[in-house]
Amino acid sequence: MVSSQIEMRGVTNPAVLAAMRKVERNKLVPDDLQPVAYADSPLPIGHGQTISQPYIVAYMTELLSPDPAKRILEIGTGSGYQAAVLAEIVQDVYTIEIIPALAERAKANLEAMGYRNIHFRVGDGGLGWPEEAPFDGIIVTAAAGVIPEQLLEQLKPGARMVIPLGDSGSVQSLNVVVREGGGFKIKETIGVRFVPLTGVTQQ
Repeated sequence: MVSSQIEMRGVTNPAVLAAMRKVERNKLVPDDLQPVAYADSPLPIGHGQTISQPYIVAYMTELLSPDPAKRILEIGTGSGYQAAVLAEIVQDVYTIEIIPALAERAKANLEAMGYRNIHFRVGDGGLGWPEEAPFDGIIVTAAAGVIPEQLLEQLKPGARMVIPLGDSGSVQSLNVVVREGGGFKIKETIGVRFVPLTGVTQQ
């Protein structure tokens, strides 16, 4: 999977590639999808949500520029796959999921896989996790109509946010937001398709 789907498409960060090789994606997808657990595509995980395709997980992780000293906030736990990949690289992952059933399943699966540096919360991800802020990076795994102001405020100076922006009914743009000085610099990267970010910040 890593050599054919990820390296060949330009992901080069050694830590990201190592994490993608280590995380067992099959343990985070429904039983009936085991035969396609490592396919280069998103897969349904229930409740109208998906587990992202491996390439997108790797690409977004690389855009975040993770390293072992960083604390990362993830918005949208979903299956827990992105959180697991990050947890292989960074010091701590704080992940928020708005759907309780998904949060509970991801927590159980990730703890069974041995992860102890992932911290879970059920709630509106657009509000962030102010008690643990500021963060060295924020990754949003759902498409937002606008960037939640609360998330921008929880970025450290110089830190990055990776977030899909756009309408859930069409192709969205994956953006990198960097907090610089008194403002934010936004760079658009590739087109993506994500489920919509839900919660009060997106109403």
